[in-house]
Amino acid sequence: MSHDSEEPDAFEGDWWVTTEPGGVIKCSTRRCHNNLHAFRLQRTPRNRPYRYGECIECGFDDIDWNRLDKRDIHDLEYTNRSLDLEMIRYYYRRVPIEPRVVADAVDMGLDELRTGARTRLSKVIGPPLAQTYRGGFTPWKGNLVYYAQHRTATCCRRCLEEWHGINRKTELSNRHLEYFTELILQYAQERVPPLIS
Repeated sequence: MSHDSEEPDAFEGDWWVTTEPGGVIKCSTRRCHNNLHAFRLQRTPRNRPYRYGECIECGFDDIDWNRLDKRDIHDLEYTNRSLDLEMIRYYYRRVPIEPRVVADAVDMGLDELRTGARTRLSKVIGPPLAQTYRGGFTPWKGNLVYYAQHRTATCCRRCLEEWHGINRKTELSNRHLEYFTELILQYAQERVPPLIS
């Protein structure tokens, strides 16, 4: 139940099963009483980082941002636990993926998926924010890489700055692109087990 009323909360139970990608779940959606937060202000003042560092509603601040900023592929357990504290990231780790998307990913295989993810990241979020289309816009569904990008906060330069501490005005390095590609592949293998090589 919602803490504000006696009406049933649409986000109780297995809400991610019945909630469509791109619907009511946005980067600012939160249910703090369920430990599902939002960490980025909807509007960020000019020249201020998108990383706010605490929940925009309740002030929850139990994430070690310095640890995340190391972007250590061997520390993905902590990265995933931290991402699970933001409602939209939690959602994309659990939402049912369209059967066609799963079939396409399996047909592609891990190597082709890796190449596609790297190419997409390089083109869509690789350049500085000012050189991207709408900040590196990623559709809500339709491709396994899109799901992975929303889960891993690699969907746009704003989310990337919020979660991974990379200034939106800088170009991503090859090292960054390699790390984010591996983050996406880890998600893909978790969600689509036939991709495990």
